Amino acid sequence: MEVEGQDTAINITVKFSGRSIPISVSLDSKIKDLKSLLQPLTNVLPRGQKLIFKGKLLVDGMTLRESEVTNGAKVMLMASQGLHQGEGPILKDAKTRPISRANTSINKTVNEKFEVLIDKNRVERWKVTGVIGLADSNLKAIPEEVWACGPSTRALDISNNFILDVPAQIGCLSSMQKCLLNGNGMLDNCINWEGLTSLKHLKVLSVSHNNLSTLPSELGALCSLRQLDVSNNKLSSLPVEIGLLTQLEVLKVNNNRISNIPMCIGDCISLAEVDLSSNLLTELPVTFGDLLNLKALHLSNNGLKSLPSTIFKMCLQLSTLDLHNTEITMDVLRQLEGWQDFDDRRRSKHQKQLDFRVVGSAEFDEGADKL
Repeated sequence: MEVEGQDTAINITVKFSGRSIPISVSLDSKIKDLKSLLQPLTNVLPRGQKLIFKGKLLVDGMTLRESEVTNGAKVMLMASQGLHQGEGPILKDAKTRPISRANTSINKTVNEKFEVLIDKNRVERWKVTGVIGLADSNLKAIPEEVWACGPSTRALDISNNFILDVPAQIGCLSSMQKCLLNGNGMLDNCINWEGLTSLKHLKVLSVSHNNLSTLPSELGALCSLRQLDVSNNKLSSLPVEIGLLTQLEVLKVNNNRISNIPMCIGDCISLAEVDLSSNLLTELPVTFGDLLNLKALHLSNNGLKSLPSTIFKMCLQLSTLDLHNTEITMDVLRQLEGWQDFDDRRRSKHQKQLDFRVVGSAEFDEGADKL
């Protein structure tokens, strides 16, 4: 990787976690600039990086020339515990959440037949209650009798199984309001989004703890959606069509690989809670100031150095802000218009909460506002 505008460039190798990272950098670049360059490559925040060359700790304010780092040098990177972004270095094969289940002889028979023992009355029960509960059932496919429930279905829970196919037939559950597909190890092609997004009454959708790397533009067709959970996947971006979800109140995108948020997020005017923690964000779009109903914003474990300038001035209901393990300082926050009013709301909220901890200071703690 190269730094633009270099005059006297040298090639160095950074050793980190068994990896060798080649970098071309200017001799007149400062050590802190090298750390910023290493952040997206190692997933370690600059303040968590210790660079060592010939047994000496490199100082942020000094240049590579002053530090006597020469062409072909090998520099060791040590990461301070707890200062990784995205919960640690990006792995080639992200794993879904482990699911522990009893390995009985009955379950073995079930797996061999790719089905669970069928309760003769369960279809009728599903139709009466409107709730199809099949979580933690060792399923490899959605049972055919699910589709027989049709418009009577209000909620479908197939979480924590091994289901790798959500077919177009899901569209026949036309009155469904809640759909939980999390924890199945699904890839991008496992979900028929055309069928899923035809559910015009769907209010809650969870596809967390899967292996999704993209979300389709069809997502914007879910015009009734109130809660969307896409956390713990391998997403690198959000589709611009997310701005069409004007009734969305809760958005959870934590523990992914997202480096930027589309400007149209400001069109999601009903958002009250947003969780973007543990991603690769370095900035937020200015349109966050348009989220007038925003109450809670979680941004921990990102490379953020500032917030949108209008966020405190415009988001007058914001009272929970989690900035743990970011680069945002108190000096930066105090310079934003509306900071004092936000701080008053934050204090007032915590005074009303039942809290058994002994609070020694009323100073703002960037990590204390976790829900």
